[in-house]
Amino acid sequence: MRVLVAMSGGVDSSVAAARMVDAGHDVVGVHLALSTAPGTLRTGSRGCCSKEDAGDARRVADILEIPFYVWDFADRFKEDVIDDFVESYARGETPNPCVRCNEKIKFSALSARALALGFDAVATGHYARLENGRLRRAVDADKDQSYVLGVLTAEQLSHALFPIGDTPKPQIRQEAAERGLAVAEKPDSHDICFIPSGDTRAFLGARIGIRPGAVVDAGGTKLAEHDGVHGFTIGQRKGLGIAGPGPDGLPRYVTGIDAETGTVHVGGVADLEIHSLIGERPVFTSGAAPVGPIECLIQVRAHGGLADAVAEFAGGVLDVQLRTPLRGVAPGQTMVLYRRDPDGDEVIGSATIAR
Repeated sequence: MRVLVAMSGGVDSSVAAARMVDAGHDVVGVHLALSTAPGTLRTGSRGCCSKEDAGDARRVADILEIPFYVWDFADRFKEDVIDDFVESYARGETPNPCVRCNEKIKFSALSARALALGFDAVATGHYARLENGRLRRAVDADKDQSYVLGVLTAEQLSHALFPIGDTPKPQIRQEAAERGLAVAEKPDSHDICFIPSGDTRAFLGARIGIRPGAVVDAGGTKLAEHDGVHGFTIGQRKGLGIAGPGPDGLPRYVTGIDAETGTVHVGGVADLEIHSLIGERPVFTSGAAPVGPIECLIQVRAHGGLADAVAEFAGGVLDVQLRTPLRGVAPGQTMVLYRRDPDGDEVIGSATIAR
């Protein structure tokens, strides 16, 4: 089988490439250049896609004796991931750019080019498993990335490989060291890859500009002014610009965002509880929507935000009733459905939370 391995320059994709070689496949490595200024996208463990990362990936490919290329996806990444991220925040939403990158870049643009060039599959260093075409959680629960892959279609999954999903991360590092790969102890990337400073508010402010509005309490009383709703997200407690706790002496949180009026609503922790969700643009990893209501587990964040639920696909949307409430859920987030069985690790599908 001809396999294209997406090599980020980190330990996970490096071991994934090595395992594909060991399996006897015809392997080619490719590093995605996602920035027009690649030297600016890594600061220690923050960021990615720097010249340093490309060099690390190339050295691994040399050791594995496989062809290696750098493909420029910077324009596509800016349009489909960065611009989408900024526009979503401007609408008062909270997107996950890793989800969008997998959906639009790694398993769409990259996969399409790979198939056009005669490759059979694209392998990545994601922590997830594929069994008989079904997407499942990784063995290493702490590193599981099935959530950010839950947006993939059955067709995309049919050309995907996740070679390291059956192995805990410490063993992956040990394997890399035994193979003599210098990336064995390379730090994992954290936060948003295209914001290496970690200052999301400053990043958004530079692109959206000042859009003044008010911070109000549940009674409509104006508590403060702000420079734009992009500086807030549901569940946020700090940086609200208000003096002290609420009248009850308890902390206040962002409970709602109205981008049209520029209003940020705050309230108590109980006001964050969500009992139902509506999801738009649903994707089902089996290729077909489930029939009738289904018992499932819902996950709304990459790490955490799990709840028992009943979901039903009707009228082109997912209607989800939560058996236990969730807190701090925001429009724009991705909700991923997992089958409720003894393992609870099979992805059913996903949708973007509309309300």
